[in-house]
Order: sequence, then C-alpha cells, then structure tokens
Amino acid sequence: MAQTTEPQPADPQPAEPRAPLAERAAAPAVLPEPDPAATGLSWRPLTRADVPALAALVARVEELDAQPFRTSEAEVDEWFDGEWKDLARDSRVGLDADGAPRAWLLTDSSPGDVRVVRVHLSGGVDPQWRGRGIGRALVGWGTARARQRLVESGKDVPGRIFGFLEDHRTDALALYAAAGYTPIRFFTDMRRDLSRPLPEVRAPEGVRIVPWSDELDEPVRLAHNEAFADHWGSEPRTPEAWRVGRAMFAPQWSHVALDATTGEVAGYTMSGRYEHDWAVAGFTSGYTELLGVRRAWRGRGVAPALLEAAMRSFRADGMEYAELDVDTANPSGAHGLYARLGYEVTHGAVMTSIEV
Repeated sequence: MAQTTEPQPADPQPAEPRAPLAERAAAPAVLPEPDPAATGLSWRPLTRADVPALAALVARVEELDAQPFRTSEAEVDEWFDGEWKDLARDSRVGLDADGAPRAWLLTDSSPGDVRVVRVHLSGGVDPQWRGRGIGRALVGWGTARARQRLVESGKDVPGRIFGFLEDHRTDALALYAAAGYTPIRFFTDMRRDLSRPLPEVRAPEGVRIVPWSDELDEPVRLAHNEAFADHWGSEPRTPEAWRVGRAMFAPQWSHVALDATTGEVAGYTMSGRYEHDWAVAGFTSGYTELLGVRRAWRGRGVAPALLEAAMRSFRADGMEYAELDVDTANPSGAHGLYARLGYEVTHGAVMTSIEV
C-alpha cells in the first residue's frame, strides 16, 4: 500500500502504565503450522526459487478477486530483499502433490520501527483451493509468528499486527475479523485526468523544484523520516529499508523541493510506473507513492507544486492519469488538497489490525 498523505499526529501513546510488550504480545512457544492432512498441501518456507511460480499464483488470485492492480514478477522478487528478513521463519507456502504453490503467507517487520513495532501480513489462496480452511490456517500461523516477532524486536513500545485489504474483499475482511483483527484505518485511491488543463499552482516562495537524482536520495530519506515523524502509522526508514521495493520506481517522474538559499531538502515526491496495471485499469498512469514536506517549509505551497511537477512529468511521457492514495482520517486536509487539484476517488482499501 503506497501512501501519499500529508503529515499528521503520531500514534497516541497510552496514558496509563502498560505491561511490557513481551507480555502483551502473548507469543506462543510453538507455531500452529498448517496441517497437511486438513489442507491437502505440504508446507515449507518460501525461497527465491519460488518467485516465478509464486508470481503466477499471485496473478490468479488478483484476477479472481477483481483487484484493481496486478503485482509483477519483479515486485514478487522484491519480497525476498532485505538483510533483516528471515524467510525460513517468516513465510510459508503450501504445495500440491505436483509441487505447485497453492497458498502463501509472509510476515514482515521494518527494522527502523521505534514508536510502534509493526508486523505486516500478506498472502493468498489459489481460487481452486478455497473453502478448505487454508486461509484460516495461514492467518492463524501468521498472527502467531507476528506475536513472536513483536517479542523478538526487543522494543517495549506499542505493537501492531496488520494487513491491507481492498474494501470490496468482504471475504478476506471476515477471515481476518474471525482471527481477531479490526479495521483501524481506511484509504482511498484517487486519480486525475491529465487531458484536462493542469492546475495553476503558484511557485513556493524560497523553494525550487528539481528532478530526482542519486545524490539527493539519502538527503530525501532523512527528510522523509523527519516529515513523517508526526504521521499516523509511519516509522523511520533505515538506509536499506529505504532502498528496498523500488522495482517500479520512476526517478524521471520524481522531484525534490530544495530551499533556494541553503539547498536543504524541503519536500519531495516519489512516483512509480506500474505498466502491468494499465490493462486492468484501462488507462496509463503515473503513481505518486510518497509526498512529504518538512515542517519548516509547510504552508508555502510546496506540496501542490510537487504534485503539479509530477503531473507535468507524467503527461510529458504520454500518461493519461495521475494517481495517488490518501488516508481518509488524515486531519491535515490532504484529501481536500488533492480534490482541489482535480483528483477524484476511484476505490478504497482497509488496514485491519490487532493492536498490542
């Protein structure tokens, strides 16, 4: 789930004393492994050798579930990137008698989390293998493993076990609800027709917009961590975590706002080129994945200027739409900003979680 929200208040900290995370997590000593006899599948951890077959399974699942996007093989391959990941402990794949993958689940936790330790669950079940309790077994295993990961973090802060689901996936939402998850945040995807005249945006005072460059990558990471320090659900990104997941990154569509006097990073926008989504969507587009403005530069029109620069770069490459997503509970007015710039809501997603 990409986010392009404006900064907002951080996760509230409990006012009353709480038990240590190691106690609250209630991590099991032994994981409830999916039962081969009950599921009809043999189970083992995922490996990078599974990528081609796993990507084909992901594509079948997304087609059946009418997802408004598709996950490319390159993106599936990126699931295995990151020195902090231990796929032997943090993943499971179910194989049929011919050795073909029919279901999978991954847990992941970013190493930079400091305010809230988050563990993300993602997975799916082959359409032909549903109705056998496989999804229930996977969510049960993944939740138990996530509880262990909260304890293994060694951090005594709030914990969150969560997944992202498109809001039309009532079956998946019910599955997670039965496992103790509750919807906690809602997001909407928005798009802007680039055939219409682009918005007239005033140039931000004391700031210049420049193209993305490798030299600015690390300064932008540091700026991102500062800009999103007061953003709900966001945590600092380590240098490695910042670089993971860029298979679809489009530097030619990304921009940086610099202070005209000091050269400091004031804001930034990072965009992706998801060509494999275009056939499903029925149009070409550029997707703004991150938009951030540091506190000292807010209120100068930096965010609109960055979005307008992104739109111009999309249109210059022949894209039909500009896309992004926004947290519906964002109190900063980001949704209104996007609407004023011509973005319209298309569909939504839900973050469902267990708060620990």
